[in-house]
Formats: sequence, C-alpha cells, structure tokens
Amino acid sequence: MRAVSFDVSVPGFILGKTLGRVTEAALFGGLSGLRYGQVDEPGLPGDSWVRLDVIKAGICGSDIGNLTFKSSPAMEPFGTFPAVFGHEVLARVAEVGPAVRGVEVGQRVAVDPVISCTMRGFGGDARCISCSNGLPGTCERSGEEGTVMIDGRELRPGLTIGYQADLPGGWSERMIVHESQLFPVDDRLSDRAGVLMEPLAVGMHAALRSRPFGAGPVLVIGSGPIALGTIWALRATGYQGELVAQIKRGHEADIAYAFGATHVVSPGDEARQALIDTGASAYMPIIGDEVYSGGGFPLIFDCVGSGQTIKQALRYTAPRGEIVMLGCAAEIPKLDLTFVWAREIRIQGYVCYGLEEWRGETVHTFQVTEALLLETGAPVERMVTHDFPLAQYRDALSTAANRRRTGSIKVLLDPSSA
Repeated sequence: MRAVSFDVSVPGFILGKTLGRVTEAALFGGLSGLRYGQVDEPGLPGDSWVRLDVIKAGICGSDIGNLTFKSSPAMEPFGTFPAVFGHEVLARVAEVGPAVRGVEVGQRVAVDPVISCTMRGFGGDARCISCSNGLPGTCERSGEEGTVMIDGRELRPGLTIGYQADLPGGWSERMIVHESQLFPVDDRLSDRAGVLMEPLAVGMHAALRSRPFGAGPVLVIGSGPIALGTIWALRATGYQGELVAQIKRGHEADIAYAFGATHVVSPGDEARQALIDTGASAYMPIIGDEVYSGGGFPLIFDCVGSGQTIKQALRYTAPRGEIVMLGCAAEIPKLDLTFVWAREIRIQGYVCYGLEEWRGETVHTFQVTEALLLETGAPVERMVTHDFPLAQYRDALSTAANRRRTGSIKVLLDPSSA
C-alpha cells in the first residue's frame, strides 16, 4: 500500500538541524527521513482487530515538531521507527475480525490512536493503572514490547499509532487497529468534521477535566486547532464567563469568535491590556521584564507551549490560579518559575483523551465531542484550510509548517485522491 513513512537516524538528525534552516529538502524532501512509496500492509493480529481504508488524515503540530527535530528527545523511548505518520484519522471499516461487535464494514469511524495495554495484549491485573482507569494516553507500559504478534514478531514499543513501527498511521491507504480504538461517526458530520475528532477531543478532555468552572475570565493562548477547539469545548461544556482568545491572524480570530470567544487580542500590547482590564497593576523590577500584581486570569490554557507563552502564562495567572498546558512544551532554557510559588499557581498538563464523566455517564472523550458537535452545530470545518492528495505530502507539510505565509490552520492528506 502507498504510505508516507519516517525513519530516525543520527545523520538525518544532523542534516535536519543544520541544513533544515536553509532548505526544506532536509526536513520534508529527499534529504530527510521521509519516504513516499509502497510499504508492507500488516495482517490482522487477532479476532478483535479491524482493517480500515483511510478517508482523511490530519497533519498535527507534533508531526511538524518531530520532522523538524524541535521536539524534546524525552519521549523517544516511547516510539519506534520507521513509522507511518498520521494520528488524526477518519476512515472506513474494510474488514473486521470475528470477535468485533462495535463496528461494521462500511462504517465511517474516528480513530483513537493511543496504544493501550489491551492492544499490547496485557489484560486484567497486567494492565497499568492508567489503562485500568480508562486513560491510556499515559500508558505506563508504552516503552515495553507487547505480547500481541504483528506478522510474526512482538508488538514493538510505542505510545500512539503514527509513531510506532508495526501499526501504520493515517498517512497511508490502509491501517489496522483494535476495535477499542474506533468510534462510529454520525452521518450528519462531514468528512472534514469527522477527521477533526482527535484534535477537538484534546481540548475537550482539558475542558472536562477543568470543571467546575469559576466565573472567569479565562485566557486561551494559541491560534491552532487545539486552541480553537479548546474555545469551543469550554463553551460546549458550560463555561459562561468572559473568554479571551490570544490570536495572531485575522481569519483565526473570526473562527475564535464563531466558537465562543468574548474578546480576541493579539500577542503583545493587546494581550497586556486585557490583563490590565482584569484589575492587574504593572511594576518594573530593576532588571528584567514587567511584572503584575492584582487581577489576573484564574484559568489560562497554553495551547502553544513555547518559552514565550509559558513565561506569559506564569505572569498573567491570578493568585491560586491554574495554567493548563496543552501545547507540547519541551526544553525551555532560562525559564523563570518565580510566580509558581509567589502566586501559588497550579500547573496542570493534559494529554490525549479517555474516559470522562459527562451528564451522569462514563463515556469516551470522542463520544462527548461528537455529541456536542451535533448539539452545538459548530462550524468546525472552517479550521480545515488545505486538503492535499497523499502524493503531495511535501507541499502539505510545507503548508502546515509555514502558517504565517500560507494561512493554514488544519492541513489534511487524502490517501484516496490521486
């Protein structure tokens, strides 16, 4: 089958970190570890597994971070390569194992890409605490080989499909997945809405876990799909207070308003004024940047995770407020953590999705996300700005990586298109 795969090597790392500054060929082209062509299609490893035909797959910021070698190496032990990328996936069921009951051939499905203990072949007491609690995004056995056999060898380590050598991701024509990963997509949702289920669920998980909401105001930092999805999720799950979105570009601001933002501000002076409007006063230390006291935002979602946004969040949070980290923060040099203790700030990270308590039931984040998409009628398809055939993956990656120039928000790959 046709697929885009990526392999990690020391020479590739050196080329990417050096030549990648002057040519994208070292990141997405012939000098990189990316390859487009035929790869072996694995067989179904068990009765509860399913084969999928990929309809659409998204390009995530974490994909760009890994391909450009900007991500922290700390998560390297929890992936195996070469891997077919793609963890934001809408697909159609092509084949089901004899024990599959939750989906049928022909159904459209969204894929939870997390590789759980169940998928690795660990059941009962052998499952880790995270998986037992329905939160496999922090699976504690992701660095181990599983007992499930994929084409004659044990399943290799990996936290998610898309960064695992044995289970191809969505940048391919077909995939194999475990039944537990699949969630049927309602016919009322378009393909472009269905493929957003995974990134929308990231913000939904954070919003659900941040309840009960206070009176606000809330600040959401970021203008990508996770930030915009978080704005929608906060409103969809009941937050009614002031919601300030820090956005860089005009078309992203329009979507933020459509999703429920009260105010949209640009980074810098406009964001500073929004902080002052909460009742904060500015002070200038003898050395260093301006600091603030009084007012502040009781809840901030940092959906970027850069040194600049983390620094801002620490200074903008109200005493005893909370910073929710959704951006893939990595190594941050010279990070001043003074206000963590000086303001008694809580910092909470969230990753992926899992079982949630919602309206008296225990359901998966994808199920809550789909139900609220149908309930709110939010125009989430507006986040999809570009859609490329799989063979044009280089153009797609360049478009996704250069948002200022291209205006991209969510870029898709279509394996079914020539």
